[in-house]
Amino acid sequence: MSFSFFKASRPKTPQEVVKAMKDSLVALDTKTVVEVKALEKALEEVEKNFVSMRCMLCGDGEVESNTDQVSQLALEVCKEDVLALMIHKLPNLGWEARKDLVHCWSILLKQKVDSRYCSVEYIENHFEFLDFLVVCYDNKEIALNCGLMLRECIKFPTLAKYILESASFELFFKFVELPNFDVASDAFSTFKVRVIRL
Repeated sequence: MSFSFFKASRPKTPQEVVKAMKDSLVALDTKTVVEVKALEKALEEVEKNFVSMRCMLCGDGEVESNTDQVSQLALEVCKEDVLALMIHKLPNLGWEARKDLVHCWSILLKQKVDSRYCSVEYIENHFEFLDFLVVCYDNKEIALNCGLMLRECIKFPTLAKYILESASFELFFKFVELPNFDVASDAFSTFKVRVIRL
C-alpha cells in the first residue's frame, strides 16, 4: 500500500520564495469590491510567503538556515525589487505579515553577500524608501513597524546620514509630539538613535 499523498513537498529555492512573495505582493493591488475575495486570498498568500522567507532566513526551529540560500535570497530580493514592494505594501498588510516583514527586513539588511551588504546598497540607490518610512509615522497602524525598520537602517552610516540630512528629518519634531503615546515614544527613540549614531 502506497502513501505517496503524505510525501513531503520539496523545499522551495530562494528564487521560488522571492517570486512567490513578489507575485502575492503585486496581487494586493486589487481595487474593486468584486475582487474582495481575491484581496483576502492575496493577503493570505503574503502571510504564507513571509513565513517561508523567515524560515529560510533564520531556520524553523528544527532545521538551521543555509548560508548559501540566505545569501541567494538577499540577492534575489534586491534583484526583483521585492524590498521596494515590501515597503510600499506595508500599509496593506495584516498584523502578522507586518511582524514577519520587520523580522525579515532586519536579517536582510545585515546579510553580507561577497563582502557587500546588498540590501543596504539597494536602499542607497532608492533613498526615497527611507523618506516613505519616516512619513509612515503619521499612520498609527504601521508607525511602530516603520520605526523598527528605520532603526535597523540607521545602523548603517550611509543610511543614517541620509535620514539626518533629508527634508523628512524635520518631521520627527512633529512626530515626537503626536497624541498617541506609543507612536510619539517610538519616533523619539528613532530620533534619539539617529542623533547618537551621528
